[in-house]
Amino acid sequence: MPGPPPAVAEIRYAVRAVLRECGAGDLVLVALSGGADSTALAAATGVEAPLLGLRAGAIIVDHGLHSDSAELAATAADRAPGLGLDPVEIVQVVVETRGEGLEAAARAARYAALDAAADRLGARLVLLGHTLADQAEQVLLGLARGSGLRSLAGMPAARGRYRRPLLGIDRGATRFACEVDNLPWWEDPMNADPAYTRVRARKAVADLERDLGPGVMAALARSATQLRADADLIDTLVEETLAGLGAGPWQVAALTAIARPLRTRLWRRLLLAAGAPAGQVSSRHTDACDRLLTHWHGQGPLHLPGDLRVGREGASVWIRAAGPVE
Repeated sequence: MPGPPPAVAEIRYAVRAVLRECGAGDLVLVALSGGADSTALAAATGVEAPLLGLRAGAIIVDHGLHSDSAELAATAADRAPGLGLDPVEIVQVVVETRGEGLEAAARAARYAALDAAADRLGARLVLLGHTLADQAEQVLLGLARGSGLRSLAGMPAARGRYRRPLLGIDRGATRFACEVDNLPWWEDPMNADPAYTRVRARKAVADLERDLGPGVMAALARSATQLRADADLIDTLVEETLAGLGAGPWQVAALTAIARPLRTRLWRRLLLAAGAPAGQVSSRHTDACDRLLTHWHGQGPLHLPGDLRVGREGASVWIRAAGPVE
């Protein structure tokens, strides 16, 4: 009896490799949107999980961003049991933007809902349907923003309870897998709206593939994998350095003895530990802090996100919360 088509087999193999982390009886949840990528992932998980003695379910997050979002979520939920998934839950969220943009706000609401569902159901893993194309788009966005190494490292294949089995698989394979198995999917209209940065990045990657030849997408994703290993090593070194610093204030001589690539990341960690919001700390802020070490001429303290003050007094630097206005 012939096996599944190569694209289907590739997806199942990738899913199987991730599921081998689990023990018998563990529950694995698929974040199911109803799109081709998550549908192909759900179908593969529904086949592979029972073979390993695992349970597979699905969580559908209804962001409420379309007039028919509830209907689309219900349709995805109705189809999930036919893919071998149980339990299946729809979670409705409210997407509230607080200056970070709709995409970021929706992402935050989605992950909060997935975390809560995984905790409630006792899931070992949550599988996400990001593909090779998503990874390439992420790297390109990092380049366009002038981001640092961690951003250019793209999305991790594994973080906490989350796994991305399809991160090395082309988006065309997921659509083909749905077609050969007669699995319907829907196209999110937001994925075609150029008002969103990620949609413009998707078009840019397609244009690069057309103009420079095939392989650009894979090369961007490959670069992310290589950079992630570098970023992980630097993060380890920063953690070790941070552990040796102790509580502030910190001696200028001790900080300037640290290599600058580590020092700028160390400034970020110190600011976050003091209460700065992670999404608001940029290289502009860490560079300004570093100038207190390298180009200090008696200037006053810096005013940084989280209502923090960073200053220097003689041979030491400090980070403090702003005091009450008198």
